[in-house]
Amino acid sequence: MAYNLKNEEDVRLYLKNLYTEYQFGCYGEKNPEVCHLLGDYYESLKKDFAKAADLYQKNCDNLDYGRSCAKFGGWSMVGKGCAADVARGYNYLARACELGDAIGCTNAGIVGLSEARLHAEDRAGAMKQAVRLLEKGCNEKRQERACSFLSGMYHRGIEGVVEPNRTQTYNYALKACEFGNYHACSHVSNMHATGEGAQKSSELAEAFKKRALELERDIKHANPTLRFGQGIEV
Repeated sequence: MAYNLKNEEDVRLYLKNLYTEYQFGCYGEKNPEVCHLLGDYYESLKKDFAKAADLYQKNCDNLDYGRSCAKFGGWSMVGKGCAADVARGYNYLARACELGDAIGCTNAGIVGLSEARLHAEDRAGAMKQAVRLLEKGCNEKRQERACSFLSGMYHRGIEGVVEPNRTQTYNYALKACEFGNYHACSHVSNMHATGEGAQKSSELAEAFKKRALELERDIKHANPTLRFGQGIEV
């Protein structure tokens, strides 16, 4: 059946049928991807965040679906659809990373570094583990946010965890730029302009400045829309 999505009745029928398909795919066929989409449906259309959170958690616990682990972990951090619990949130994000979810690796790493309440008995060990999660997010999963965070971390250093390292600052900023982070491209440009941690070169500085401006322009002109079947990022 073809739907005219400019017609209100057709939209209503389409969403009703989609909901039925998601329910069957999740509860009948135990398809973890469809269970996650059903959670997205509850989140975005029904605005039933408690039901969505329950679906994400069960899809993680029972079907090992990394995207759902990351989603429930993120929601646990802020108490969306469930009680706020930082430790639980971190554990689900780390589980997501174990299951290969890129966002889980990045967010678990950031939380592990920034949340002082986690593993207070061994903060240095916990922070080193967080760095490893970020490295996986950057090097294996090509997450620009993970690369950018690592670049900033090596720029400042963290006592007892990592020493300031301008070469690593540059390397991770370069990766973040490659993966589409315009702030990182601007940082690489500045490093080439000053020669701090990178080859001093006005030509390279100008090239990366141009790239930063291009990426920034693309982001400002982007018009993202929710498309069913693709899920919703956290």
